[in-house]
Amino acid sequence: MEAPPPSSDPFKFLNISLNSDGSLTRHRDFPKLPPTEQSKDIPLNPNNKTFIRIFKPRNISRETKLPILIYFHGGGFILYGAASAPFHESCSKMADRLQTLILSVDYRLAPEHRLPAAYNDAVEAVLWLRDQARGAINGGDCDTWLKDGVDFSKCFVMALRVVDTDLSPVKIQGLIMNQAFFGGVEPSDSELRLKDDRICPLTATHLLWSLCLPDGVDRDHVYSNPIKSSGPQEKDKMGRFPSTLINGYGGDPLVDRQKHVAEMLKARGVHVETRFDEDGFHACELFDANKAKALYDTVEAFMKSCSFTAPPSNM
Repeated sequence: MEAPPPSSDPFKFLNISLNSDGSLTRHRDFPKLPPTEQSKDIPLNPNNKTFIRIFKPRNISRETKLPILIYFHGGGFILYGAASAPFHESCSKMADRLQTLILSVDYRLAPEHRLPAAYNDAVEAVLWLRDQARGAINGGDCDTWLKDGVDFSKCFVMALRVVDTDLSPVKIQGLIMNQAFFGGVEPSDSELRLKDDRICPLTATHLLWSLCLPDGVDRDHVYSNPIKSSGPQEKDKMGRFPSTLINGYGGDPLVDRQKHVAEMLKARGVHVETRFDEDGFHACELFDANKAKALYDTVEAFMKSCSFTAPPSNM
């Protein structure tokens, strides 16, 4: 008898069950790894139980001023954390490969904390970095790994959202969208073509959005579908994005939406670089060393190119 498609029961596929109080039981997770000599945890908001796991590269000279990459792990806003093994290991490798200080944010998960909770945690992390930079300059508090070892004017954000406030002296040089999670009421061609995908089946992504979006909205909400639901204010913010890299794979059901967002940002005047590899699937770089190397090479080239494109943003 042929096995049922992964889309037949999205709760079972995601290994979750919904409790009567609206919380989730997550039946299976990746192992959680502790910090190492090259990483440490910094509390972000004790009330929200959020933290930042900082990764530094090995074998750096004292004279080197490292760029900074703020990283937000995957999981559809409902799963995993900064300590989850694949994300911890990926950040550790990126720090070494890119010679960059990585700030991996452990944000609140839905449905216990629906969006915009994770976005608010992301903003709080960027503002924490700004305060660290101001402390370093003014003789105030600043983490020792940052105080003398980073270049606050070379910061990159690996996420979907940016901060619309003064961040000086921090300068956001670029935004990196790696297999970004978008959705919509009407399925895209790639979602239909890959509706029974073994990583992101359509019913599972629909369930993820139903659990993480604010109550009472559908998948055309701006958090999920910025193309359809962006108002004048959102469009103006997008037009002020720094240089943006969008990376995706042909075997990812989300790839068409990622391409559409790239075109939308280009139309708003944003400098956009794209890399869409037809040979690959969602999150393949976490499990395939060759895909990881290709991604790191692409990110490294983008980070270097940002010095020669549009000016950095204080957001």
